[in-house]
Amino acid sequence: MKLFLRDHVLLIILQCVQCTILPLLFWLDGYRNIKLIGYAVFLSFFLFSCFLVYRWFSRMYYYKRLSNPIDSLDGSLERTDQTSIAEALDQLLRSQYHLYQEELQRAKESQEEHILFMDRWVHQMKTPLSVIELTAQSIDEPESSSIREETERMRNGLNTVLYMARLRTIEEDFQIKPVVLSKLVHEVNQENKRFFIRSEVYPHLQEDKLGITVETDEKWLFFMLSQLIHNAVKYSSGKSKSIIISLYERAGKAILEVKDFGVGIPVVDQKRVFKKFFTGENGRSFRESTGMGLYLVKEVSERLEHRIELESEENRGTTIRIVFSKSQNLTPM
Repeated sequence: MKLFLRDHVLLIILQCVQCTILPLLFWLDGYRNIKLIGYAVFLSFFLFSCFLVYRWFSRMYYYKRLSNPIDSLDGSLERTDQTSIAEALDQLLRSQYHLYQEELQRAKESQEEHILFMDRWVHQMKTPLSVIELTAQSIDEPESSSIREETERMRNGLNTVLYMARLRTIEEDFQIKPVVLSKLVHEVNQENKRFFIRSEVYPHLQEDKLGITVETDEKWLFFMLSQLIHNAVKYSSGKSKSIIISLYERAGKAILEVKDFGVGIPVVDQKRVFKKFFTGENGRSFRESTGMGLYLVKEVSERLEHRIELESEENRGTTIRIVFSKSQNLTPM
């Protein structure tokens, strides 16, 4: 109704002005029949009111549709009514809908091409990195260790780029299945053993119960745990010699916890550490920080319906937990 009144406000004002000026002209010309003038004004307003009522009921659905937001894209294809202006509106919405679908399809194809390119590029870059690592084995120390250290950093960076590109289509990329947490932790530790040795920070696994198994995607969880361990080791180097990886259950839910005893996170940064590209005070001290690790962990955990908990105290260390929705117990062999 408000939209209808705003649409006809000028017409209403014009009618009021007209019903004021015309009787005034007759009065100034010497015509003094007030009853007839009043009847003419009343009749004019009555006919005008009938016109507005007819106009409202004939275009009621049209104005209601303009006043209410569309809940879905398919809602733009719904028919309003059979009036000419409503049909024109429906035609405009249909053409806009088809145009949007075409733009969306082009954007989707471009995104898929970008992800495919990044995927192939990262894998192509891994091949020369492997050759460099093999070549470094024939070089004496300490040059060999330095080369392997740099190639490992490059490999981690390439993996971050790859997973960042895949994050947009994670719904099509993950496979949920039972994953034994202790087995996954050992695989991640084995993958990063040289990183532990170089940083002189070593992981210790604590299990409250053997065989804790969760429903998740093994590849993405491997990436998440690797990011948490890399952060824990990086910010512990020079302050502590160990990090603790704990597996336990709480209120029927499985918990994977990574705890370090490093520099910790300042209170002012703790609410923003999961934001994209946020590095904070520690990131300015450790120049290798990209601000993407914890962001990706948070995003992936939400897609997999896991929860992330963070506790940190400056100069005392940081604890990050991945809380799974449910857990299973496997009997050890």
